[in-house]
Amino acid sequence: MEKDVIIIGGGVAGLSAGIYGQLNGYNTEILEMHSLPGGQCTAWKRKGYTFDYCIHWLVGSAHGAFHDIWKETGALNKETVIVDPETYVTMRMPDGEDFIIYSDIDRWEQYLVDMAPGDRKPIARMCNDMRKMGTMQLFEKPSFKRNLLDLASFIWKSGPALRTYMKYGKKSVDEYFEKLGFESKVLKERLLGIGSAMEDFSAIAFLFVLVWFSQKNAGYPVGGSMPFTMRMAEKYKSLGGTFTGRARVEKIISHENKAVGVRLTDGTIRYAKYIIGACDLHALMYDMLDGKYVTPQIKKAFTEWPLFTPLVQVSFGIDRPIESEFHTYQVIAPGEVIGHTSLSTGYGVSNYNHDPEITPEGKCVMKMLFDSPIDLWENMDKEEYQREKENIAADACKKLEKLYPDVKGHIEVVDVATPLTDIKYTGVWKGAYEGFMPTSKNMTKSIKHTVKGLDNFYLTGQWLFPGGGLPPSAQSGKWLFQWITKKDKKKFRTA
Repeated sequence: MEKDVIIIGGGVAGLSAGIYGQLNGYNTEILEMHSLPGGQCTAWKRKGYTFDYCIHWLVGSAHGAFHDIWKETGALNKETVIVDPETYVTMRMPDGEDFIIYSDIDRWEQYLVDMAPGDRKPIARMCNDMRKMGTMQLFEKPSFKRNLLDLASFIWKSGPALRTYMKYGKKSVDEYFEKLGFESKVLKERLLGIGSAMEDFSAIAFLFVLVWFSQKNAGYPVGGSMPFTMRMAEKYKSLGGTFTGRARVEKIISHENKAVGVRLTDGTIRYAKYIIGACDLHALMYDMLDGKYVTPQIKKAFTEWPLFTPLVQVSFGIDRPIESEFHTYQVIAPGEVIGHTSLSTGYGVSNYNHDPEITPEGKCVMKMLFDSPIDLWENMDKEEYQREKENIAADACKKLEKLYPDVKGHIEVVDVATPLTDIKYTGVWKGAYEGFMPTSKNMTKSIKHTVKGLDNFYLTGQWLFPGGGLPPSAQSGKWLFQWITKKDKKKFRTA
């Protein structure tokens, strides 16, 4: 064997697995299809401007199980500056008014009561539900390492959250808002606007978001995505790990129902004791393994669980500073058009003036995000694709100028990243950037990291957990090596 472990994919999940593997004495190699580590947690430069593709806020920025992982993997260190925003998002409504969702639950409650004093009771119920969810304890250990004492402690500390979960765990955010029974037409429209943006989005997932912000545990690491993943990559390499870029895996090689190696697209073969899939789940199961080991659980997930609708990101380099009262706007504009995409709910605009590492002095970086169904993109030829990007750039500039009139005549760079861009560089299935959408039906589900019938092959990454994102990706890498070290009768180490 050339290595103890081969890890397919150099995103946050792959880097996490590699780091914990090296910490526990395994000789690992990460094979990454792109030239750089990070996967979708990345950024790029255009004419001196940095355009970030991933981190808007990071759960675990200050404390808790996820924070421990960020420190152990080097993603956060003593020099990392964290910004805790006053607002989660500001929604620009079709009537031109702003609806603010403050990061602090107490402040948001008072804001809502001032808006709709007659709805004081349902507002209080909603905000109290959020506070109760704040008692939820995240497991530091994977399920196979938890004992009765761990479970008893979890139930005791998480009691209010568990009762709230039992009450609303199978409801969508839309159903939850309806059940609260708001009387104010304006407030009802504002809140239901959130629900309509996320079809069957879990009420529990909604209640969790402001909990992390209110606890100041969902801050923004200054510098954004690229320094974040490069710190992880540096940690991995410092531990002796091997990162190989431009190495796309074509097939996983098995022998006598054991994974023993991989074949790259250039024909190169690598062998190892363990093979870990930390890349796109669909590509792993249906392409690299030819569909031979698709479990009923995975088949059901791809058949029944909705995917995140892919995104278009339009990034702007502006040759002057642009001040904005709110860092992030979500413009509610259902039915408006950008390029060929008819917007289901609207588009988001972020101003990076809070990040001096991304924003050049005397200038400004902004970006616009909107959902764009994959079927609009799959059959475009090269010329159609280029025209669509140009049309998107033109339409996006007009919308940005409407929201921020001061940018007119000062847009120096416009960069359009489409769902096909994401697929090209990361291989993500259908452009579903965070995998499976968390709904009222799958919120408590997860996909096993083992595959029946194929020994020494393991899965890790965001596809295993509906909702996806960076924290479960990194945690899955840690939990996986807790499993592997247990199997090999070794003591698990984090340092």
